[in-house]
Amino acid sequence: MRWLAVLWLALWLAPAWAQQAEPACTAQVLAIQVAKGDAGGSRPAPQAPWQTVTLPDDWSARWPGYGGTAWYRIDWQRRCPGEGAGQVALVLESVIMAGEVYINDERIWSDPQLTEPLSRSWNMPRYWIIPDALTRDGVNTLWVRVVGVAGQSPGLGPVYLGGQRAMLERYENLWWSNRTLFTLNIIVSAVMGGLCFCIWLMRREQRTYGWYALMALFWVMFIANVLVTSPWPFPDSATSARANIMALVLYVACFCIFTWRFGGQALPRIEKALWALSAVLLAMVAFLPRAHQPGVQLAVVLIVSAVFFINCLQFPFHAWRTRRPEHIMLAACLLVFFAASAHDLLRMLKLIDSDASYTPFTSVVVTLCLSAVLGLRHARSVRRIERFNQELADGIEQARTELATTLEREHTLALANARLQDRLQIAHDLHDGLGGSLVRMMAMVEQASEPVQRQQFLSMLKLLRDDLRQTIDSGSSAGVKVPATPREWIAPLRHRFMQLFDELDIAADWRFPEQWRTPPSALQCMALTRLVEESLVNVLKHSRARQVELELRQTEPGRLELRIEDNGVGFDVAAVLRAGISVGMRSMHTRIARVGGELDVASRPGQTVLVATFAPRPFQA
Repeated sequence: MRWLAVLWLALWLAPAWAQQAEPACTAQVLAIQVAKGDAGGSRPAPQAPWQTVTLPDDWSARWPGYGGTAWYRIDWQRRCPGEGAGQVALVLESVIMAGEVYINDERIWSDPQLTEPLSRSWNMPRYWIIPDALTRDGVNTLWVRVVGVAGQSPGLGPVYLGGQRAMLERYENLWWSNRTLFTLNIIVSAVMGGLCFCIWLMRREQRTYGWYALMALFWVMFIANVLVTSPWPFPDSATSARANIMALVLYVACFCIFTWRFGGQALPRIEKALWALSAVLLAMVAFLPRAHQPGVQLAVVLIVSAVFFINCLQFPFHAWRTRRPEHIMLAACLLVFFAASAHDLLRMLKLIDSDASYTPFTSVVVTLCLSAVLGLRHARSVRRIERFNQELADGIEQARTELATTLEREHTLALANARLQDRLQIAHDLHDGLGGSLVRMMAMVEQASEPVQRQQFLSMLKLLRDDLRQTIDSGSSAGVKVPATPREWIAPLRHRFMQLFDELDIAADWRFPEQWRTPPSALQCMALTRLVEESLVNVLKHSRARQVELELRQTEPGRLELRIEDNGVGFDVAAVLRAGISVGMRSMHTRIARVGGELDVASRPGQTVLVATFAPRPFQA
C-alpha cells in the first residue's frame, strides 16, 4: 500500500513541480494611451491627439459631457524565460459601457451591442489566453474600443497581462467579487423578502415584515443593475440609469420606514417629510432633460445617501434607549452597513484612493443579519403566543371548573325548585280535584233528607279514590290523549256535577260544539278541566246560585274560549286578589297562564263570569 500512497503524492505534487520546472511567461506594459474615435467607431490615426493615461480611466473629467467612442492603445511586450515562446493571458476587469478588444490588428472579442441600447460590460470581468499566432516578437499592441455614455463614468477598467495561472486566479477573484457576491445577495434578499411578504400576507398587522419585503424588492431591483448585461426592457442606457436611481430612492425610503416600524418609533411628521422628499427626487430623475441627467443623478445619490446614513446613525441611539436585544442587533448591522457604504461612496466619488469595495461583502452579511433579527423577533412573538395560549388554556380550564360547579349548584337548585313546583302542583290538584269532590259530598250529606246508606257512602269513597288517582297521575298529563270532541271531554264533568245540581235544584246549561275546530293541547285540556271543577265547586260552596251556564266557543282557528257564568251573590274580585286569601282563585289564574291562556273574572251581585281564552300566537319573523 505504500507505493499507492507515494503515487498519489507524486500526482498531487506534479502540477507544482511542472510549474517550478517551466516558469510561465509574463508581460510588461510599456505605455497606455487614449484618443477619441469618430462617429463610425474607426480607430484614430497615429497622428491623432493620443493622451497618456493610467488605468482605471474615467474620461468624464478629461472630456466633460462626451458620450461616444474612445480607443485605448496599450503597448506591451512578452517576456518568457530563456527567450522561449509561450502564451500570455489577458484579464479585462470592466468596459464602461460596451466595447471590443483587438490584439495587434486581430479582434478577439466584441460586445453584441455597440450602439444604443448598448451592452453592459461595466462589471463583467473577461479572460483570454492570447494565441501565439496573434503575437509578434518585440512590442505588441492591445487595442480596446470603448463606447460610453456621458454621466455614467465612461472609460476602461484595469487591464492585466501575465501568466495563465496568475491571470486565471485574478479573473476568478474578480468574478467572485463582481458577480458571484451580487448574485448571492440577490438570492438571499429575494428569498428573505418573499418569506417576509408571505408572513405579512398571512398577518397584515405585522407591517414590519411588509416593509422589509418592499425594501428587499427595491434592493433586488437596484443591485440587479450590477448583473444585467442589457438595458432591456428600457430603450437605452440613460433610461436604465434613471430607473436604477429611482429604485435606490424607493429602497432608502422603505429602509427607513422598516427600521422605524421595527423599533416601534412613531415619527409621523418625519415620515411625511421622507415621502415628500422621495416624490420630489423621483420627479427630478424622471422628468428633467437628459442634458442635466448626470448632475441630477449625482445630487439624488448624495441626498438619499445622506438620508440613509442619518437613519443608520439614529437607530443605535434608539436601541441604546430601549435596550432590547433585537434592536441592539439591528443597530450593529446598520453600523457595519454604514461603514461599508460610506467607504464605497467616497471611493465612487474619488475622494479616497482605494481598490477595495466592501458593499458586495457586507450587503450579504447585513441581509443575513437583518433576517436573523427578524427571525429573533418572530421567535419571540411565537413564544409570546405560546405563553398566551397556555394562559388561555389554563383560564379555560379554570372557567370550565367554575362552570361545572355553577351548573352543579344550578342543577341542585333546579331540582329543589322542581320539587317545590311538584308540591305546589299537587296542592293545586288536591284543592281543585279532591277538594271539590269532598265539598260536593259534604253538601250531599248535609242536605240529604235521609241518612246516607252504606252503598251510597261506598260510592262516594270510590269517587274520592278516582279523584286522588287523577291527581297523582296529573304530572304526566302532557302525554294524555285529548278527547276526540268537546262533548266527549266535558261528559265526565257534566255527569259528576249534574247529580248534585239536580239534588240542589240548580239549573245547568252546557253548550259545547260537536267538533274541535282546533284541538287544544293535553296541558290546556287539563287546565280547562281544573278550571271547570274549581268554578262549579265555588258555585256550590259560596255563590248560592240557582242557574249555571257553561259555553265553549271557537270563533277562529287556534282560538278557544270557555265561559262559565252563574247568577249567585257575587264577590269583590279585586279585594280577593289583593288579599290573596283564595287558593282556588290563584290556582285558576296560575293554571291558565301556565299553558298560554288568559283568565278574566268579573263579578257583581247576581252575576259572576269567568272567561278563559287561548288565542293563536302571532307569527314572528
